[in-house]
Amino acid sequence: MDEVDQLMLNAQLRDELEPYIDESVSRIDVRRMPLSQENEFLASMLAWEQAPAIPISHWFEPALALPHPDELDRDELHDCLWNAIERLHSKRIILECTDHLTDRELYKIIFRDILPCREKKVDLPRNFLHWRCFDDGDNDTWLRFYATPNERWQWEQETGLTVPLAENPPYPRHMPTRPPQDG
Repeated sequence: MDEVDQLMLNAQLRDELEPYIDESVSRIDVRRMPLSQENEFLASMLAWEQAPAIPISHWFEPALALPHPDELDRDELHDCLWNAIERLHSKRIILECTDHLTDRELYKIIFRDILPCREKKVDLPRNFLHWRCFDDGDNDTWLRFYATPNERWQWEQETGLTVPLAENPPYPRHMPTRPPQDG
């Protein structure tokens, strides 16, 4: 795409974004980006604004429905869990911080929290959703299992509290971490 086309696209994207602009967007300095990168950024903002917020289970055709956790024995649950993890990954949903959870606990989070959660479905190749598998306010889990030494030190300095001892997570998994390649 030549520079004139990039300028035309930029004007179009800015016009389409105008109804969504507020003070948080106006603070983003896109003028320091190359025009093609700015256009990509503006297109992603527009896609975000226009994307429907639907339950994650409905991102699939047919909708992803899992058996209730209480209906599954350990082996069945393990198989259903990894099938669900791969299916979520296929929709660019990356599960993070899972190694402190048993298979059953992680399955319950997917069943109870992730699948019914309404999220914006943005269909862009570089867009993916990271889902941390602990509550935002759960500093203990984060500090014990996932925080870096520097993050642990900073938390201690900021709060004045003693940081819990760091531990290796009890259920290490090799989760898919990269966005899937489009076929």
